[in-house]
Amino acid sequence: MPDIDRLADKKLAAHVADGGRLRALLLELWQRTRMDWGFVTDRLSTTFRKETWIGSHDRRFIGETLYGLVRHMRRVNLALERGTRAKRTPRDLERLLALLVLEGLITPERAAREESGIDWRAVAGVDDVIAKERKLVTRIALAASLPDWLAQRLVSDWGDEAEALALALNQRAPMTVRANTLMLDRDALVAELAREQLRTAPASWCETALHIESRTNLFGTQSFKRGAMEAQDEGSQLLAQLATASLATKSPTIVDLCAGAGGKTLAIAAQLGNRGRIVATDVDARKLDELRKRARRATVSNTRAVALDAEWRARTSGGATVGQTGWPEALDELRGKADVVFVDAPCSGVGALRRNPEARWRMREEDLATFAARQREILEGARHLLAPGGRLVYGTCTLLAVENEAVVTSLVAAHADLSRLPVGEIMGRTDFVARDGTSFVATPHKHGTDGFYAAVLVRR
Repeated sequence: MPDIDRLADKKLAAHVADGGRLRALLLELWQRTRMDWGFVTDRLSTTFRKETWIGSHDRRFIGETLYGLVRHMRRVNLALERGTRAKRTPRDLERLLALLVLEGLITPERAAREESGIDWRAVAGVDDVIAKERKLVTRIALAASLPDWLAQRLVSDWGDEAEALALALNQRAPMTVRANTLMLDRDALVAELAREQLRTAPASWCETALHIESRTNLFGTQSFKRGAMEAQDEGSQLLAQLATASLATKSPTIVDLCAGAGGKTLAIAAQLGNRGRIVATDVDARKLDELRKRARRATVSNTRAVALDAEWRARTSGGATVGQTGWPEALDELRGKADVVFVDAPCSGVGALRRNPEARWRMREEDLATFAARQREILEGARHLLAPGGRLVYGTCTLLAVENEAVVTSLVAAHADLSRLPVGEIMGRTDFVARDGTSFVATPHKHGTDGFYAAVLVRR
């Protein structure tokens, strides 16, 4: 049976090759994206609200094509260099046609009718050329369209896994949701979504995770509107589970110190069954407003959102006494009392490149040291909230050692009262134990998730 979506994509690609407003819109979006490498998702949302003539399948095609130009820029550039036998900056139309050729949506002959000065068969054969590249870093950088420095970092940190990891990070991520167990379990959510004509498949590692196979506006479904599910990667759900795994108390006091809009906060609340209390904090008050809305929709009742001002790190990392820390009162009263402090730290986001591929062109290698310093500052403040025996769970969505293992090693070396807990023992499983035997790591090439790292420390 033919792939209906594939046939429709080929039809739309033919329209793009012919010209017209679909091509013009794609080129405009690509040009605007390259200006600042801002979030493609935001740019697409703005465009779709304004351009009412765009149908649902057109939207999907536009989105995947724009993401494709971002994900495969170096591969496309090399292909055009082969096709023109010249090192020059390709024109945007050439890049667009080259991507459509490489994706098999138009033939080299069709592309040649539009741009006759290019050897489009040579363009189509670029992957064979890349596969013959003997230098591992160069091959990874070209095949996965990564900056050279990032390819080098992956090779240094991941060794013989680096190539598979890089290629997996360059794929499109699945649409994954978390069943809100405050309302229903995953099987009940499957049945509910089936009534909305949506195909689903259970995820592999987490009993609350469900992949949505139908192409749909997830946020328009009744299940989402009533709070029965939240969009959340399976790895993110597992990281949230780590916050409550094997705790001695069923009603803990948890501080989610970098909560953002609350994806992991809500998952933790559901795991606790609304028991205990969660204080969710962030420096972005607008994100906390979104968290409050999401919590109401999800029937979460054990969570309080508390805003931090932008200078809180400088005032909390030095070990000041109570009353001098600069914490908001609601957080300061928990000093030395939290069973768990969960730090989902700001990071480079390398593990989330499947969802935010533009980040690779926005970040710089020198930014990594800045991230690591910020992460260490946050942890220095976080440890003062821990009760004796309390856990500090440090997580990131990056897979680079400088932001992960190096930060944790530095913190433990500086504080004799902190020691590491093996995540395999806490979780009761070894699927996600890192090579160091202690940390948590989820990766797209092994687990099909986004990339996440976590370490668990205990205050002795």
